[in-house]
Amino acid sequence: MDGTPNWLIVGLGNPGELYENTRHNLGFMLIDELACGSQTQVKREECRSLIGRAVIENRNVELAKPQTFMNLSGEAVKCLLNKPDRGVERLIVISDDLALPLGTIRLRPKGTHGGHNGLRSIIDVLGTNEFIRLRVGIMPEHPVANAKGFVLENFAKSEIETVEKVLANSADAVRTVISDGIEAAMAKWN
Repeated sequence: MDGTPNWLIVGLGNPGELYENTRHNLGFMLIDELACGSQTQVKREECRSLIGRAVIENRNVELAKPQTFMNLSGEAVKCLLNKPDRGVERLIVISDDLALPLGTIRLRPKGTHGGHNGLRSIIDVLGTNEFIRLRVGIMPEHPVANAKGFVLENFAKSEIETVEKVLANSADAVRTVISDGIEAAMAKWN
């Protein structure tokens, strides 16, 4: 290692079978996609999270799925960042986004929580909004009367192909951030 912090990639979601394939768990799904592509598993327990080590784009990466439930994600992320080989400058947080159409992704080097409770928790606990985030759209083509209920629903069968494609694209976008930096990744994927 050259002294540069490892990348820490945190996918947001809720633990347990009940939430496994829900829209709100796209962050977890993307962590699983990255783990599969790196032939690793995310199962070691650390900081109230499941962790897996991988090499992505020739860089050491830690993949994390906080097990604190969405609204307390910041507690797990802060603990994970309190390690000597990790820093906020190499943190990527992956979340679902109800304001983006299904199948759309947005990378940003920093920003607000945009109403997402997991991002809100991380920003509040870390005291900064200056970390890379990848938002994955889940907005349907029709209006949603109950947003909380909608994000906790499983994807419809008609959406599965789109979800699989956006997960593959999102994994490529994360790889681009690691290999070429956030600006290049935004130019390519936003």
